Amino acid sequence: MHDIKALRETPEAYVKGWSSRGRESAQADVDALLALDKALRAAKTAFETNQAQLKKLSGEIGKAKAEKDEARAAELMTEVEGLKGAIAEAQETERQTEEDLRTLLASLPNIPFDDVPLGEDEAGNVEIRKHGAPNILSFPAKDHADLGEALKGPTGPLMDFEAAAKMSGSRFVVLKGQLARLERAIGQWMLDTQTSEHGYTEVNPPVLVKDHALFGTGQLPKFEEDLFKTESLDHSAYAEAYRNLANADQQFQSLYENRTQQLVNHEEEANFQSAMHELFSARQHFSNININNGHYLIPTAEVSLTNLVREAITAEEELPLRLTALTNCFRAEAGSAGRDTKGMIRQHQFQKVELVSITTPEQSTAEHERMTECAEAILKKLDLSFRTMLLCTGDMGFGARKTYDLEVWLPSQNTYREISSCSNCGDFQARRMDARTRKAGEKGTRFLHTLNGSGLAVGRTLVAIMENYQDEGGRIAVPSVLQPYMGGLTHIG
Repeated sequence: MHDIKALRETPEAYVKGWSSRGRESAQADVDALLALDKALRAAKTAFETNQAQLKKLSGEIGKAKAEKDEARAAELMTEVEGLKGAIAEAQETERQTEEDLRTLLASLPNIPFDDVPLGEDEAGNVEIRKHGAPNILSFPAKDHADLGEALKGPTGPLMDFEAAAKMSGSRFVVLKGQLARLERAIGQWMLDTQTSEHGYTEVNPPVLVKDHALFGTGQLPKFEEDLFKTESLDHSAYAEAYRNLANADQQFQSLYENRTQQLVNHEEEANFQSAMHELFSARQHFSNININNGHYLIPTAEVSLTNLVREAITAEEELPLRLTALTNCFRAEAGSAGRDTKGMIRQHQFQKVELVSITTPEQSTAEHERMTECAEAILKKLDLSFRTMLLCTGDMGFGARKTYDLEVWLPSQNTYREISSCSNCGDFQARRMDARTRKAGEKGTRFLHTLNGSGLAVGRTLVAIMENYQDEGGRIAVPSVLQPYMGGLTHIG
């Protein structure tokens, strides 16, 4: 969410920011926002002015009645009735205008920091640094899917896409045996590293959240098609809706039979039409009752962790807060048809160690660099080649002001692929969830800054390990840092 006061004072900065993100309607968006802001303030002024006049007239009516001036009192009361209508109209205008303003503000992306490079897409991203040389194998590199399917256990392949498809469809996988244990080891080791070495506090949050939590972090309303939504049944509401439907149906059938057996008068026809309408409404309500209490599956633990400070004032002395969680994540991948259909790169369900920092405005820039280094440390400990990319304005996420992507080397693709994304969102999310901070002894509050990053995506790390640690025979060496988590196992296969 954006600060309408700041937009009012520096509209050109928002035109520039949104234009840099490829939004052709940036000037029109700013003009619309300023017009709504002006209309909202006018409606508030009209309401307050009419309220004050109403209060004044009420006093005059009382005075007129005390003086037995009934004609004057009646005249004033007529004026009061007109004012009441004007007040109601101003209230409705204020409500509708405020809703329109909030809706438009919520649909607009964050403004990039000044040091973010301009660009339309990933071609405009800038390499900041590189760690290690690309791992060029002395034999033809197999991709992780071929490696995993070739590894066999008592129940078939250790990486089984076919079994997953039978129960869940495409973009799912079943890991078994030593590969399942390796994935578990990766997640646990990452979590231990981020907590014991980097000072993050471990959290075990819900993976089902309400829509307001996703609005707070910016996934809603813009990215609803990429989310999975549950449908939960309210049993008491279901029972009541069923009774209402049964009663409406009984009433309709009774009138219908009467209508077919004899001529009906106008009143009876009206009753029949009313009963038919009631039955239609009852059927509609009954068919929708099972989705009234829906939750969303989180696309990332960023949602759960960041919302821990929603609608609260966090003491400035407690900042920065550094939180981490290892959770399953769920994404519909609605916009990725045809991309990475083979293997584990782009799944509907995957595990990720998420990093979230809650800071003051002054801390967030340094914290962003620190968070990125915490994610890089994982890849360094695994001895995997990677590069750190600064995303351009056209490739950043909706809520970010600045983003670093970490891309790990995959021998089978002979290229780097994203494995982590670390973003500074400024106060964008905090405004959407009303998350504030206050210094001890001061009355005023200000919005927090929020940051998030992957530390790392577990499935993609498994992919990178399999491909970079493979030998010509298809065995996978276990990185030394993970061997204690694998009971000392050095190789898979």
